[in-house]
Amino acid sequence: MSKNKLYIVIVIACLSGFLYLFYNINYSESSNLRFCFFKKATGYPCPSCGSTRAIKMLLKGDFLGALQMNPFGIIVAILMLILPVWIGFDWATHKQTFYKSYNKLETILKTKWLAVLLIVLVLLNWIWNIKKGL
Repeated sequence: MSKNKLYIVIVIACLSGFLYLFYNINYSESSNLRFCFFKKATGYPCPSCGSTRAIKMLLKGDFLGALQMNPFGIIVAILMLILPVWIGFDWATHKQTFYKSYNKLETILKTKWLAVLLIVLVLLNWIWNIKKGL
């Protein structure tokens, strides 16, 4: 993927996440709108179910509650804060630090044992979500 395309995709994903979070914080009490198509189709939560609630808990300062709700929420919150700033830095300085780091990370994640470990962690989180009844 080209640098510009990657940066645009990441920025749009982060902005979409911020908009959804804003909506969820301000209007979710009056709406039953849910975006987990997997849960709607199967009745079971996906591995990322509860991430929005975890981020909302983080915003209230409840780190342990967020961790218990879904650890992915913490990861998503960190990425949503860091990535737009990093991309903005690259844009302002005409550098490619994020793009180079992304390519290195992509190479590292192709390591078989690491890929298997990450898949196992996602599966364990998924099982935990099902057991919690999210």
